[in-house]
Amino acid sequence: MTARLFVTLTLVLGAVALGELVPPDARRLYDDIAQMIAGGVAAWVCLMAARGRTGVQRHWRLLAAIGLAAWAVMRLWWAAQDLTAPERPVTSARDIGFLILPLCMFFGLLGAVHTRPRPVPTSPRRDQLALVLDSVLITGSLLAFCWSVLPVHVLKPISGTAWVAVAYPIADLMLLTIVVLLLATRPDSRAGRRPLYLIGLAVLSFGATDTFRLTHLGEGPLTQLESAGYLLGPAFILLAAVSPARHGPTGEISPQRDWLHLLLPYVPVTATGVVIGISTGAGHRLTPFEAYLGWLGLGLVVARQMFTIVDNTVLLDRVSEGQQRLHHQAYHDSLTGLANRAMFRERLVLALDAHRHRGRPLAVLFADLDDFKLINDSFGHAMGDRVLRAIADRTIACVGPDDLVARLGGDEFAVLLDPSTAGEAEEIGHRILAALREPFLIDGHAIGIGASIGLVVPEKDEPLSADALLRRADAAMYSSKRRGKGALARYAGSNDGGPNADLPHLLAQALAGGSPAASGFEVHYQPIVRFTDNAMVAVEALVRWTDPVAGAVHPDVFVTVAERTGLVVAIDDFVLDQACADIAVLETAWGRPIDVHVNVSAARLGQDGLEETVFAALARHQVPPGRLVVEITETRRIPDLPRAAAVAARLRSQGVRVALDDFGSGFNALAQLHSLPVDIVKLDSTLTDVDVAPDRAGAVCRSILAICAELKVVVVAEGIETVSRATALAELGCSLGQGYLFGQPGPLALLTRPAPLESQNLGR
Repeated sequence: MTARLFVTLTLVLGAVALGELVPPDARRLYDDIAQMIAGGVAAWVCLMAARGRTGVQRHWRLLAAIGLAAWAVMRLWWAAQDLTAPERPVTSARDIGFLILPLCMFFGLLGAVHTRPRPVPTSPRRDQLALVLDSVLITGSLLAFCWSVLPVHVLKPISGTAWVAVAYPIADLMLLTIVVLLLATRPDSRAGRRPLYLIGLAVLSFGATDTFRLTHLGEGPLTQLESAGYLLGPAFILLAAVSPARHGPTGEISPQRDWLHLLLPYVPVTATGVVIGISTGAGHRLTPFEAYLGWLGLGLVVARQMFTIVDNTVLLDRVSEGQQRLHHQAYHDSLTGLANRAMFRERLVLALDAHRHRGRPLAVLFADLDDFKLINDSFGHAMGDRVLRAIADRTIACVGPDDLVARLGGDEFAVLLDPSTAGEAEEIGHRILAALREPFLIDGHAIGIGASIGLVVPEKDEPLSADALLRRADAAMYSSKRRGKGALARYAGSNDGGPNADLPHLLAQALAGGSPAASGFEVHYQPIVRFTDNAMVAVEALVRWTDPVAGAVHPDVFVTVAERTGLVVAIDDFVLDQACADIAVLETAWGRPIDVHVNVSAARLGQDGLEETVFAALARHQVPPGRLVVEITETRRIPDLPRAAAVAARLRSQGVRVALDDFGSGFNALAQLHSLPVDIVKLDSTLTDVDVAPDRAGAVCRSILAICAELKVVVVAEGIETVSRATALAELGCSLGQGYLFGQPGPLALLTRPAPLESQNLGR
């Protein structure tokens, strides 16, 4: 673009210099021919540039081509007049044809509204009309200002067709005002602004020469420098037409630009009003022209204010809509449209207050979907989201119009029953269970899902908080899960020693202080056996908990509660420390090194502190790092896989091995095998039934074994309960196994050698 500008300006200056060499009597003919050529060339370039573009970019170039062509035709007509009527007047009524170019440029500039964003999006038609009003308002104000401050002799008496010459600079001033408004109030990229800058220079060039022409009426032709604007104008339009397509981001839409858009039209109006006021105060009377411009300006200001009022009304409506939308987002679940935890808790606090002070009935249902993770693993998370939406719809259909249904997160739902329906809480809970048992037909799949529901109906005089009530509902729900899932359990108190114990609260108390072992936690071990010689090569450390109140709690239940409440780290650290302490006992009992596998939640792998905890436990009990295997349990998705991979790599660099637990049943098993540096893969029991389904299961196992062999990863088959399954897996090439066939999890003191299996010939 710089080279084009240099060449163009050189050609224009050359034409001006050449005109100085032309004899004075032929100078007018020379000017008309040179300007005709400039206009014709610029029109042809604009037409060619329009062919390679679409939309607004094509539209304004075509308009510029039409205007320049008309301008060139008018110059041709004047050149003919120069030959046939050398003594022709400077102006003629036919000069009105020159206004075709500013008219075309006017409509072309209005098209820029479609491509240049506004701080507050509005209708393009409205923006175009506002742009016209602003430009007319500013132009009229500037004209009134000039009329008031310029000496009378500067503007000589104009009569007859000479009034046509007045229209040119006025049109130029209006076009220049539009360009300035677009540049000042409309952000855009640098490349997007370049054509507008060039159009502004073109209009400025035309305006300068048109002004010289107006002020020199009757004095003969203009000098070459004074008429140079008629060559520079087409040249700058030509450069604007060949500007490259815009690139780069649009300029930032800032509040300052919005204020500028509102205030800019009133700056010249204010300045003109001040000047006219001072002039009138000094005793000068307003001329009819000044009065006309004043009334015109007043009308335009009123019209412009109407637009501003409409803008403000629309803006206020949008602010109100935005506030309503934000309020809805803050209190509703984005997936299902149900109330979220924040809204549910707020309504629960109000209901508890009415229950405590006015005795209004209150009941809460807390539902947790059973094995919902299997749907995500089998059909994908998109299908899981659709199932959640369908569950929300069915739950709403089971309750009354005044009951509040909420999704508290994940696969947890809750219902706050209205006082009028609180007495039917158990009936409504069973109705929800029955509705959810019906399969969901989605994309031809019949998807079955169940739920476990906990019910809380507080006594009138109980001083319960909303959080305590939710904990009770959560405890009752887990009681339902321990009874076999798919049922409803009513909260019966936290001190009865039964299944309704407030499990999250009891778990937090057990891990709050002192040693977890004193609160009923202990570590059991299950053997990992080599098929070829039935030798125990390792053990897996598994946590067990027997609470004085709740009794023996199933690991799946309390580990899930610990993960949801953020207590799983304390459990992991307890098992890690106890396992490292027991490694020496194992080696003494067996007379050889025994590896120990310790489970770590997948969600913790990418968090801070894991490495320090592992190495501190190894150092505290003087355990070689090679004896420890960290198993990544896949009950939850790893939140930051690259960071988790870096942690695993650092553990392995110090000698600690890493294993993927329950491979094939968790989140993105193959993706994790590809991304995480692991040493061992523990094949989930759902994929090891090769004795029951030798074709399909055997094909899956062979594929996984082949992949792991290629990656130099050891495979441990889980869920080995029969000799036939162990034999079949050994024949497929799997070398290690774990399951009830070789021993159930038990305390360290009861860990014994597995029964001899050599007679089964597992290694053949």
